[in-house]
Amino acid sequence: MHHLDPELRSCIDACTACHQTCLATAMGHCLELGGEHVAREHFTLMITCAEICQTAATFMLIGSPRHKRICAECAEICAECAADCERLGDMDECVTACRDCAESCRKMAA
Repeated sequence: MHHLDPELRSCIDACTACHQTCLATAMGHCLELGGEHVAREHFTLMITCAEICQTAATFMLIGSPRHKRICAECAEICAECAADCERLGDMDECVTACRDCAESCRKMAA
């Protein structure tokens, strides 16, 4: 891979990790538990989070000048997802990945 600014590389890594964690948690943990974990609002938020993280990483990797706007939106969605996963409980890995990504994307969007 071509040389990337360390802060950009770090944000791409955080977005990629969050994408993988949200998707795996939604499709594994949440589907297995059912109930509130598969309520439309929560489950849709988790998939939305995974998708915006993947999109943000892609925008940064291709060098799109719009990556800052995508990262700003990603930070908001990740923060919302972290809060909702924390509210439901027993989703610490997802909460951490979302918070890390939100923080990294906030910096990238600034």
